[in-house]
Amino acid sequence: MSITGKQVKKARTLLSWSRPQLAARVGLSIETIALFENGDRRLSFFDASIIAGTFESAGVIFVEENGEGPGVRLRETK
Repeated sequence: MSITGKQVKKARTLLSWSRPQLAARVGLSIETIALFENGDRRLSFFDASIIAGTFESAGVIFVEENGEGPGVRLRETK
């Protein structure tokens, strides 16, 4: 599954993470994350996988295109 910049921005919002916090967690620059979120840059498969895995470990679920666009949600806690 590929992730979009909008999904990354929404995932950060769900977790109340800033761009600097995400950048530190995944080892990318703040500028790279900002450019990706704004649709001005593509990420390598490796970098996108690192970001997705980091969010998934924190409880984010990436929702694929379902007719209304891709999205994100938080895993339900029990």
